[in-house]
Amino acid sequence: MIKKGLFLSSLALVLAACGTGNSDSNSSSEVVTTDGSAEQEEIVIKVASHLPPMTDIVEIAGEVIAEPYKVDLVEVSDNIQYNEALLNDEVDANFAQHKPFMEKFNTEREGNLVALQTIYNPVVGFYSPVYDTIEELEDGAEVAIPSDVSNEARALSILDHYEVITLDPEIDNHEATVEDITENPKNLTFTHIDLLNLTGAYEDGVELVFNYPTYIDSIGLKTEDAVLLEDDDDYTFALQLIAREDNQDSAEIQALLEAFTSQEVYDYLDELSKIGHLEPAFEPAK
Repeated sequence: MIKKGLFLSSLALVLAACGTGNSDSNSSSEVVTTDGSAEQEEIVIKVASHLPPMTDIVEIAGEVIAEPYKVDLVEVSDNIQYNEALLNDEVDANFAQHKPFMEKFNTEREGNLVALQTIYNPVVGFYSPVYDTIEELEDGAEVAIPSDVSNEARALSILDHYEVITLDPEIDNHEATVEDITENPKNLTFTHIDLLNLTGAYEDGVELVFNYPTYIDSIGLKTEDAVLLEDDDDYTFALQLIAREDNQDSAEIQALLEAFTSQEVYDYLDELSKIGHLEPAFEPAK
């Protein structure tokens, strides 16, 4: 986990240019025009995100947000920076993670981040450069799973659901680790890999690899190429709009939430759902 202020130089420059989440750019003021009328100044809301379609959704929300608000997308390059920036008041919200990942961050960093709304559920699964079906899985095969705890549990829950392994029934599947595997009939070996490097593991020939559609798409794979796909009816791992305890009820964040749950965002997600990458996880406001 990186410490406060240790962001990539490019992000630091962007954040320095934008100011902090509590800066004057987030306060509302009036400007008197030449004809004597009062106009409200633009209020900037900074949202950190990482990779399409997450960044696309931030931009769509920015197009439909009510005046006088304006959304500034702050793009980051890994799965650490967006939470550090939000915790340190350098952005006002982020959109790049599910609630279990956020909760783990809060525990490790004594954070005050809060999940506001599920937006979409990525259809994750396991991919193989070796097998066409899971029935072909050989004894002793290597399985690449995420190194962060919340996504490790997600990956193991899929394998448990399809009876590839058995997890201890006394353990919450959302917190399971390889130590909680009670039955492993194929004698699979598990390798923990950073989420952003799982695609590389696939390219290196690891027999079975967990991955997100956002990442696997970069090498031309689609969800129909997966040998196993998650069935997450309760949207536990749906990506959420995240804010802080101290700003979650502010007018700015409420306007941002309304934009994120707009018909325009829903329509965009609905189109993507037709190719199987994700499912919208909210109903647009009427």
